[in-house]
Amino acid sequence: MIGHIDCNSFFVSCERVFRPDLEGKPVVVLTNNDGCISSLSAEAKKLGLKRGQPFFKFKEMAEANGVVCFSCNHRLYGDMSARVMSTLRSLTDNIEIYSIDDAFISVDESAIPDPAEFGHHVLHTVLRHVGIPASMGIAPTKTLGKLASHFAKRYPAYKGVAVIDTPEKARKALSLIQVEDVWGIGRRIAEKLHRSGIHSALAFADMPYERIRDMFNIAVQRTWRELNGQPCIPYETDHHGQKSMTSSRSFASDISDFTKLSEAISEFAASIAKKLRRDDMYALEISVYLATNRFHADQPQIFDSSQTSFPEGTNDTIAITEAAVESLRRIYRHGYRFKKAGLTVTRMTPREGLQHGLFSDPESRDRRRRLMQAIDSINSYTLSGDILHLASQGCGVAPLVRRSLTSPLYTTRLSDIITIHV
Repeated sequence: MIGHIDCNSFFVSCERVFRPDLEGKPVVVLTNNDGCISSLSAEAKKLGLKRGQPFFKFKEMAEANGVVCFSCNHRLYGDMSARVMSTLRSLTDNIEIYSIDDAFISVDESAIPDPAEFGHHVLHTVLRHVGIPASMGIAPTKTLGKLASHFAKRYPAYKGVAVIDTPEKARKALSLIQVEDVWGIGRRIAEKLHRSGIHSALAFADMPYERIRDMFNIAVQRTWRELNGQPCIPYETDHHGQKSMTSSRSFASDISDFTKLSEAISEFAASIAKKLRRDDMYALEISVYLATNRFHADQPQIFDSSQTSFPEGTNDTIAITEAAVESLRRIYRHGYRFKKAGLTVTRMTPREGLQHGLFSDPESRDRRRRLMQAIDSINSYTLSGDILHLASQGCGVAPLVRRSLTSPLYTTRLSDIITIHV
């Protein structure tokens, strides 16, 4: 059996851990630049608020109804996520981290006679150790596990844990879910199914496999198999299955200055290079893109990108930054005002799959590797930001992003630690 743990309203829950006075009150967390709702509490949903709703459209209503709003605090949420995943690892050896707020774990039926009891133990431990409420679905496959956790979160009678352990339970659950809400079914696939008269997950699961095979690719075929109780989506317990990594931002205001854009791109490059080294991965190609503000129709519009390939895989901050800035230079256009920029590294490979160039210098490569290790080691002494960074990063991307409602960094900055007055 496979368990899927999903943290409830994760960003909101992270804020409530340090602000218990917010329990029972409507709370929303906004996206970058305080643009739209990213996460919201059940109390906020009862007021009619929805994820993705622009802040400026409900700001007055929020003030009138006592809705507490926060800017997205990625560093805090990332640290809280790490604590949740660490707690899960203490309970099971087999864990796949799927995103910042959910993960899959293995549930050994031979050692766990009552999966529901085990699920409640997991949720209770996470809540006690980290303070984050969560829901858990347990089923024979990952897709059914996702489905089960959806029911566990939606219906209080499950008390946080839903188990799908019989074909009858699976069919009942599938009959209550629309096909577009199934993990692995995107909008276009759902539209194609709707045109064929398929609207529920059960109707999709009941389609003959021959028809599924003729209509869809292998990914959809796997989803169909999983809904029918056939495990075929493997566990990925490390990052070696990852083929790309992206860092991007929408800016608080449109930017036309090349230097500011270059500093932002350099910040993205440094962040990605650090993650590559953390995962012992190497990238063979990068892509930089720029986009103007599509909502400013009176201004000239452009979306452009540029790719650069490396002769051999790298996770060197200097090499990636140099290539990124050069790519930016190729697509930058004077007179345009840019709203968004991003950097993606692709063709990633683990160390064991790395091939060095015929004319590369091993000594130079080793010096740069030791330099990156030294930088990472020094920067590891602080959780509130890097001590060392490239001059090309300047002030970084932070000043270009609006976060006027950000909460303190309770867990990663000494000056933000909660003070208790007795």
